[in-house]
Amino acid sequence: MGADPMLLIAVTPHDPVDNEWHKVEALLQSGWHRVHLRHPDSTLADMRWIIESIDQKYHNRIVLHGHFDLINDFNLGGLHLNHRCPSAPSLYHGPLSRSCHSLQEIYDAEDMEYVTISPIFDSISKQGYRSAFNHEDLTKLSHASVPLIALGGISPDNIEEIRQYNFAGFAMLGAIPWHGTVEDVNKFAKQALSIC
Repeated sequence: MGADPMLLIAVTPHDPVDNEWHKVEALLQSGWHRVHLRHPDSTLADMRWIIESIDQKYHNRIVLHGHFDLINDFNLGGLHLNHRCPSAPSLYHGPLSRSCHSLQEIYDAEDMEYVTISPIFDSISKQGYRSAFNHEDLTKLSHASVPLIALGGISPDNIEEIRQYNFAGFAMLGAIPWHGTVEDVNKFAKQALSIC
């Protein structure tokens, strides 16, 4: 394990995958802290089914990227704001996180529980989505007062590289073998955890 514990977040792909509920459980059971459910094109009913399929003991570690109406039906871990869903429902008072793609966005999001900042490295899941930050930019992050989560091209191969900056953790999407078997995800989850 590394010197400083980091927050480990898994982000689901754009579209649901086979046995996704079981893969989410494998990640959380192995010690990952959160799973962010994306699926912007899924119906509310499809998202409800995915959440209902996941053991309730893990629900408070699941964060929604959309379909915010479901927050009232489950004891979930929070909502993640982004360009599609820029604000929380008016009566929501739970944990919030936000996607940021510039230094200014980070400074404007200091009331968040944490923010993801991307892309730190060239994206694995999005073709042509290149790193947007150089060493100088990342060094400036040491002045941010909100916990920062590195996202974009993060894999077990570069976790150590991000330790030199002011990151509270990292989020992975493309490096996770979402389209593999549950065993593939479980093995990967433990490997990444061992590096952190």
